[in-house]
Amino acid sequence: MFASAPASSANLGPGFDALALALDLHVSVEIVSAERLSVEATGEGKELPRGVGHLAAMVATRVVGHDRLAIRVHSDIPVGRGLGSSAALAVAAAAAAGCDNPLIEGHRVDGHPENAAASTLGGLVAAAVIDGVPTARRLPLDPQLHAVLLIPDRALPTSEARAALPALVTHGDAAFNLGRLALLVAGLADRTQLVPEAFADRLHQDARAALFPEAAALLDGLRDAGALGVCWSGAGPTLLALTTLPDAPALSEAATLLLDEHGVPGTVRSVAADVQGVRRWEDAPD
Repeated sequence: MFASAPASSANLGPGFDALALALDLHVSVEIVSAERLSVEATGEGKELPRGVGHLAAMVATRVVGHDRLAIRVHSDIPVGRGLGSSAALAVAAAAAAGCDNPLIEGHRVDGHPENAAASTLGGLVAAAVIDGVPTARRLPLDPQLHAVLLIPDRALPTSEARAALPALVTHGDAAFNLGRLALLVAGLADRTQLVPEAFADRLHQDARAALFPEAAALLDGLRDAGALGVCWSGAGPTLLALTTLPDAPALSEAATLLLDEHGVPGTVRSVAADVQGVRRWEDAPD
């Protein structure tokens, strides 16, 4: 069995642990029966430990109930960059192993549901855990929206980014985020209604600023270059800028110059939203 799942950008500014957007970068997993467990990995994350400790192996063996599997993984999703690589891999591995609800496995691995929901459903999603069960719904997404990603060469482990967050937030900050979240959902459905201020956040981005000091200047530069909205992607350090497809080349060029100007080694990727989510085939597609 062969399955593929997309990357995701979570939070999207005010939508902390609730919103995510699936992106057209993918991880694929192929699983066949074998005499003993083996894991072959190429692409992003190929240097990670193989064997029983590999995330794809842990998910697949849990789904099928044994380890007599040959697993092949290929990923185009940078690891540790805030693009949902672990959730996407868990969703793809679960689907390739025959799981009927890959979101469950993705949430089990990731700990919160929005990245796994985007990788499973595709498009723009809202997600929450209700009575211990991850629950997600697709939201309207303007098909003209396009993403430009600034992906630093440095990694930022999610655990480190989580540790930087305050234990409590004020009523005012919570209300600030809820208002921006409502505006953001409306604007993502219709880009003509999207205001840059809808991406403003008081719950996580400022708290993580010390982990990526150049982020604020890069985000300001992307706004000045014409982005419709900018934010951290997930826990970072990748930064997300939304634009339209015709404007993506100019914004990508500006993003590359910004990385150079601020001395941040990294790459710029121009990617569409993935609206299909996880896909599964009996055999690897041509």
